[in-house]
Amino acid sequence: MKSDNPNPPRPGGERPSDTRAAKPGWADGLRQLYDSVVDEPLPDSFKDLLAKLDSAD
Repeated sequence: MKSDNPNPPRPGGERPSDTRAAKPGWADGLRQLYDSVVDEPLPDSFKDLLAKLDSAD
């Protein structure tokens, strides 16, 4: 059965017509986790593997 509502709720319950610019509560935590992973130094074993792959050419 088709809904008569032109703006059905999205999976998170938010309707497309909502003009709120609020981000979900977990977004800041996810950004902090991503940033911490990006800032980690490359392990020596990975650097060695990349060097071996480069020299194989």
